[in-house]
Amino acid sequence: MHKILATDGAARRTTFTTHHGEIETPIFMNVATQAAIKGGLSAGDLTAVGCEVMLSNTYHLHLRPGDDVVRDLGGLHKFTGFNRPVLTDSGGFQVFSLAKMRTINEEGCYFRSHIDGSKIALTPEKSIEIQANLGATIAMAFDECIENPSPRNYVEKSVARTVRWLIRCKDEIDRQNAMPDAINPNQLLFGINQGGLYHDIRRQNMQEIAGLNLDGYAIGGLAVGESADEMYEVIDGVVPLMPADKPRYLMGVGTPANLIEAVSRGIDMFDCVMPTRNARHGHVFTSEGIINIHNAKYLRDDLPLDESCGCECCKHHSRAYLRHLIKAGEVLGGRLLVIHNLYFYNKLMRQMREMITEGTLQAQKQALAEKLSRKL
Repeated sequence: MHKILATDGAARRTTFTTHHGEIETPIFMNVATQAAIKGGLSAGDLTAVGCEVMLSNTYHLHLRPGDDVVRDLGGLHKFTGFNRPVLTDSGGFQVFSLAKMRTINEEGCYFRSHIDGSKIALTPEKSIEIQANLGATIAMAFDECIENPSPRNYVEKSVARTVRWLIRCKDEIDRQNAMPDAINPNQLLFGINQGGLYHDIRRQNMQEIAGLNLDGYAIGGLAVGESADEMYEVIDGVVPLMPADKPRYLMGVGTPANLIEAVSRGIDMFDCVMPTRNARHGHVFTSEGIINIHNAKYLRDDLPLDESCGCECCKHHSRAYLRHLIKAGEVLGGRLLVIHNLYFYNKLMRQMREMITEGTLQAQKQALAEKLSRKL
């Protein structure tokens, strides 16, 4: 069940009830590609940073350790120890990212494993079967993530095929959920809007998949090379056609400013590797702007990363110590900065939920985005 609690312009504060608990939106889902947050965070750490939903990758877990192994061990929740909702992507992004190692036809996509070069077949049915074995709370439909820009004729054919794949995914998830030994017989399915930067294709596709009455809808194929303004134009064209009573998910986005802008345009859910990847390289998000901990000015700085932050990193460690850890190549440095960045992102989403309730997000969004984007 999806319930809208408050609105501020197009922005929405909602709750979304799942088999593994209630999700409050707007929400940032923390990316655990291989069932682990890069940087050495455990399920307990995720709870401590305020993570509501963990996101894992179908393709990678199928290769290693194998979705059958995860199934035999009770599914991702038991396997990882994380007891909140888990979303699994479909492997569709690998259709984009492994373009040089794959072929596509009506049946599905065929890869060479990036690990050992072995042949892998991902079809809509296989993707859903893997996600059923993983026991995810939310499964994503198998799609093709299209490079921007791409020729219009290719985009039209790809989007039409992705719709046919979506219908097959819907049939397969119904079959998997009905199995007596299903790990999660209440698994939800989100469909994905595609269409590159062609607004008419995007709108037509969204109208078509909205009629399938899925559990939620995502906008895919963005944050893959287009400008921020181009991304916002796509969102503005698609959101009015997304069912108001279902969650809206913008895949693979993004910076704090991206999140603020997209929330103000009606998006509920996000994921991105940016906070963890940037942290491991010493780039830190704070309530006053962005810190590069490598900078010499932090050599003797005994302040926390962010004096208004309540994360374990800021409670106990100085900028000087964190700079030393990163410079020395200590694993602890990356771990502490990842903890901080994920705490910051989850706190930002809570802040926006409160602003929507107060009716202040639209009025304050520009100033907030500019403040969080400045380099300190």
